[in-house]
Amino acid sequence: MALKNFAFNVLSEDKFARCGLIETHRGNIRTPAFMPVGTQATVKACKIEDIKKTGSDIILSNTYHLMIRPGVERIQSAGGLHSFMNCDLPILTDSGGFQVMSLSKLNKIDREKGAIFNSHVDGKKFFLSPEESIRIQLGLNSDIVMIMDECPKKTEDYNLIKKSMDLSLYWAERSKKAFGDNPHKALFGIVQGGLFKDLRIKSLNELINIGFDGYAIGGLAVGESQDEMFSVLDDIKEYLPSEKPHYLMGVGTPSDILGAVKRGVDMFDCVLPTRSGRTGLAFTWEGRINIKNNKYQTDNSPLDVNCSNLDLNKYSKNYLNHLFNTNEILASMLLTLHNINFYQELMAAIRKNISEGTFDQFHDKYVDKL
Repeated sequence: MALKNFAFNVLSEDKFARCGLIETHRGNIRTPAFMPVGTQATVKACKIEDIKKTGSDIILSNTYHLMIRPGVERIQSAGGLHSFMNCDLPILTDSGGFQVMSLSKLNKIDREKGAIFNSHVDGKKFFLSPEESIRIQLGLNSDIVMIMDECPKKTEDYNLIKKSMDLSLYWAERSKKAFGDNPHKALFGIVQGGLFKDLRIKSLNELINIGFDGYAIGGLAVGESQDEMFSVLDDIKEYLPSEKPHYLMGVGTPSDILGAVKRGVDMFDCVLPTRSGRTGLAFTWEGRINIKNNKYQTDNSPLDVNCSNLDLNKYSKNYLNHLFNTNEILASMLLTLHNINFYQELMAAIRKNISEGTFDQFHDKYVDKL
């Protein structure tokens, strides 16, 4: 049987906010969508069965980390990433550009060879070119593949950002050629250009000329303020192709997501709900809760009375406080699952309000609360 081709359709709009559907041969992805992060072929502290029960339609994994451990060949021998981690959801893989930036003490950039770096695990030398990044992602059998880009740190140096953007565009062309003809998969371009409007628009227009299945906004969540991030989105929102999905990489807080949806973003990923879950921070419809605070030692109410999924409300704040303060593994498991579930409840509410034409009111009610 032929595999279903990748497709995207906008179902409803409320100004720039969009409600849509991405179709893949592994299943549909409702947008706006939040992708739980499974960097090492696992969403930390969660089973994939529970991730699915939260309403997650897609997860994200990472090329850089998987090429180092356990290696693409080992994953291929297991039948690909989906078989390896027992996941039948669509998977998007990041190309490794962000890790090249975040582990910059261990690498150097070469225009032709790509990133040359030493593993942060054992010091082994690696070469990650655009072609190699695509080869690895196709070897993992990713459903949505990201181009290789350079993700610079935040800076006001215009010339440095322009040089980085030009390099990313060169690598985008090479990534597209290496990807070849894979209609049942998708290849996303990544818009760079820092905080400079002209560079962002130039990057986007050049990527559109190359032609991709979706367009990601990279180079954010690297130290800029929320206002600066929203300013970048405002600069390019009218230029993003309406018939393609828009993906804001590495973002973010519920407030970030609400503001970005308002500016036309369809897809998000962030480690915040899982990382926060492991450190005792819970996201709820009434705001954030640090469950390790002593005041919860006598609070027998549920974490979030508005949560009705997965029986999470049967665990009291008192009990969760006890688990964290005794370093029990169950604490991280329960709070991580709660946070991912909250994020998916947020996305479902966003989609509902867009389709009903009430997103602005929903945004204004929660943007400062969450």
